[in-house]
Amino acid sequence: MIPPTLAAMCAHVLVAEDDAKQAELVRRYLEHDGHTVTVVGDGRAALDEWRRRDPDLLVLDVLMPRMDGLDVCRVLRSESNLPVLMLTARAGENDLLLGLDLGADDYLTKPYSPRELVARVRSLLRRTGAARSAPPDRSLRVGSLLIDPVRHEVRVADREIDCTPGEFELLSALASEPGRVFTRAQLLRRLHGFDRYVTVRTVDVHVMNLRKKIEADPRNPELLMTVYGVGYKLCAPS
Repeated sequence: MIPPTLAAMCAHVLVAEDDAKQAELVRRYLEHDGHTVTVVGDGRAALDEWRRRDPDLLVLDVLMPRMDGLDVCRVLRSESNLPVLMLTARAGENDLLLGLDLGADDYLTKPYSPRELVARVRSLLRRTGAARSAPPDRSLRVGSLLIDPVRHEVRVADREIDCTPGEFELLSALASEPGRVFTRAQLLRRLHGFDRYVTVRTVDVHVMNLRKKIEADPRNPELLMTVYGVGYKLCAPS
């Protein structure tokens, strides 16, 4: 994995890549470099997401279903100057020139190193001035527990934890005010919209599942505590 960037710059990068494994690899490297990443799997979705989200840069695969990258670039250039880094398995000079003629700002031939892609993205953002100042760090830390609401990640002692949307929202609510006791009714209101059928039992089930994930000994919790007759609180072990 690449080292964290020292530059306090970030961007919203739209990645259009129909190979799910490759797209996930690109996403992880770009996010590790400080960028926000949206991934789509076909050309029409790329145009839809560009219009909806107004990203800072597009990483665009040439060979995609529904609409290929060359057609996407052609449509895009009729409406926008969005920086485009084109990816292709075609190594021919004609393909390279066609992509550049259509308005691609840079070109990377497959197979490529994810580190090189990150470096190309950085360079392109610098050249176009599209990078934004890094947003303030909104991470929540309680003891060994770290919650990153931007990346939607939970870590315990640098170990990544998989959480459902409801579990993540409940944990974020508790971590927003460490030591505060939240009643079940207060947590129910926070969970509204994340669980289809929200009941008091839902809160208790989330707590039970979270303890299995974040506690060294779920039967003797040290982070996610029960305050009997009231609710739950999150606190760092003494």
